[in-house]
Amino acid sequence: MKPVFNRILFGGDYNPNQWPQDIWQEDMRMFKQASINSATINVFSWAQIQPSENQYDFDELDQIIEMLSQEKMDIVLATATGALPAWMFKKYPEVGRTDYQGRQHKFGQRHNACPNSLVYQKYAAAIAGKLAERYGHNPYVTCWHINNEYQGDCYCENCEKAFRVWLKDKYQTIDALNKAWNMSFWGHTVYEWDEIVLPNALSEGIGNDKTAFAGISIDYRRFSSDSLLENFKMERDAIRQFDPDTPVTTNLMGTFKGLDYFKWAKEMDIVSWDNYPAYNTPWSLVSMTHDLMRGLKQQPFMLMEQTPSQQNWQPYNSLKKPGQMRAQSYQTIAHGADTIQFFQLRRSIGACEKFHGAVIEHVGHEKTRVFRETADLGKELTQLSEIMGTEHNGRTAIIFDWDNYWALEYTSGPTIDLTYVDQVHQYYRYFYEHNIPVDMLSVTDDLTDYDLVVAPVLYMVKEGVKEKLTAFVENGGTLVTTYMSGIVDQSDNVHLGGYPGPLRKLAGIWVEEIDALAPEQSNQVKIKEHISGSSSLVSDLIHLEGAEALAVYTSNFYAGMPAVTKHLYGAGTVFYFGTQLDAASFDHLMTEVKEAAEIQPIIAEKTALEVTRRQSESHDYYFVINFDPETQPLPAYFVGKIDILSGATLKEEQVPQYTTYIIKEERHT
Repeated sequence: MKPVFNRILFGGDYNPNQWPQDIWQEDMRMFKQASINSATINVFSWAQIQPSENQYDFDELDQIIEMLSQEKMDIVLATATGALPAWMFKKYPEVGRTDYQGRQHKFGQRHNACPNSLVYQKYAAAIAGKLAERYGHNPYVTCWHINNEYQGDCYCENCEKAFRVWLKDKYQTIDALNKAWNMSFWGHTVYEWDEIVLPNALSEGIGNDKTAFAGISIDYRRFSSDSLLENFKMERDAIRQFDPDTPVTTNLMGTFKGLDYFKWAKEMDIVSWDNYPAYNTPWSLVSMTHDLMRGLKQQPFMLMEQTPSQQNWQPYNSLKKPGQMRAQSYQTIAHGADTIQFFQLRRSIGACEKFHGAVIEHVGHEKTRVFRETADLGKELTQLSEIMGTEHNGRTAIIFDWDNYWALEYTSGPTIDLTYVDQVHQYYRYFYEHNIPVDMLSVTDDLTDYDLVVAPVLYMVKEGVKEKLTAFVENGGTLVTTYMSGIVDQSDNVHLGGYPGPLRKLAGIWVEEIDALAPEQSNQVKIKEHISGSSSLVSDLIHLEGAEALAVYTSNFYAGMPAVTKHLYGAGTVFYFGTQLDAASFDHLMTEVKEAAEIQPIIAEKTALEVTRRQSESHDYYFVINFDPETQPLPAYFVGKIDILSGATLKEEQVPQYTTYIIKEERHT
């Protein structure tokens, strides 16, 4: 597909307003030396450019944009609305949020605006429009960056009133709402719309964020996501009045629970996100999150932020080892990024991000390891524009759904250890380790182009999902689903008639009960009479209704009952995992799944290297990266081929950690 940008954007968050102007010129000199070609500016500058209610001061921003334009840098121009100015809180305290405990917040922090405050909406839309009117004609303004890392909830009266309107639009009648939320439970029937209260610690709260009525909480989560999305659209539309063409984005946060990113992506011209793995985050999880961000629109995305070395807000903020930032950047490109951007370009001198890594360290010059590695990467990226816009054409998909994310983790039972992202990741991990490309899809996406679809913990089966999955299998597809699937509808009310509800016929099983296993507990299982293993977390008590057992329990009172099943349905096959298996047993059965679906890895040779592929109409681009601490042999497939980063011909060799190769091959169709 046609790339959004003319070159790989290489740069990041830049805050010259925090520095005297003689530093600006030093920055320009060092940026050029590092091949930095873009800067994200104005992210938190609302207080500077609107010092009072009726006053705007663009003088400094004019100078910054003029300087960057003279340097021919691509400008990612933010709307500055990620943090409110003090005068707004002082004059209109209702712009502040009320938290889950019912406390009204004062001025401070960021992401601090009530999304349903009419005052906030008025001034946020106004400043976005003024910025677009002033700078939208500038050819170096390459992308609009609205707000920053949208997140957080508000439980104020503004939101309560707006929630009632949202509910009335959704349910139309109070009777329909009472039925959806099962309000006859505990005698919670409401008779008028204004009797609905927000699900927080002052009403239905249980613990930190759960409530006695999951249906209310799920709807409030949908409403909160929609409310913030309306804020985004409001600013976007204000920009569009003056600039109809420049791409608009906002930076997402991977598997962040709070917002339905599939819904958000429909309103964005290009997806961008901030990648901050911890020192112990599995590389497979980083890879999965990149694929999720690509999957939101099924197109290349922007990496808006990563650190060039060190983070500052995690419990343990390790330095990136030599070569790690480069390898991580190429992993990002391999999975669909067309930009590499950092937070931040120059390290702040104070406040909570003063120890967050930057291209230019506190020492203030370019004679640092981090700068040298950044400059080396920047030079390489100038050669790779041809990769922009290329695609991933796999035959395997994993379903990721925010409604399921919320519902599974709001429900009371069966175990607190059942978390959505971990469940999705264990399936993704298998494909990652076998170098099988994966697309991350929503429940509404078309499944036609896939041979294998995995839907882990599909707890909430909404209208139309059963029919979509059934058609996929009937037409020859292979489906994998798991325990805690097919349990409830969109309002968290149980599908009656036996688990897994709407998927029961498709899976060919009936789950009579679900056992929860504490961390110290496990069951023994046997796979086809010859492999023994163990299982944990939950155990479905399964009865076969046309399926065959691939694994059975050999311990507990349900010994002899199926643990994993396979069902031939139409022209396709359904695999059902009724328990969480140990890694070896899981991989053994997933290999059977892979073979049943005739899924092939990118290269046939087994390797511990990450091998990823992007494809144009004429060429394949293979990314080969070693994230393992141990050196790994280069697969024979790549021996004798040219690494386009170095120009060297690859030999039979051992590949050290963080080594990265990119191999370009002509496609033969």
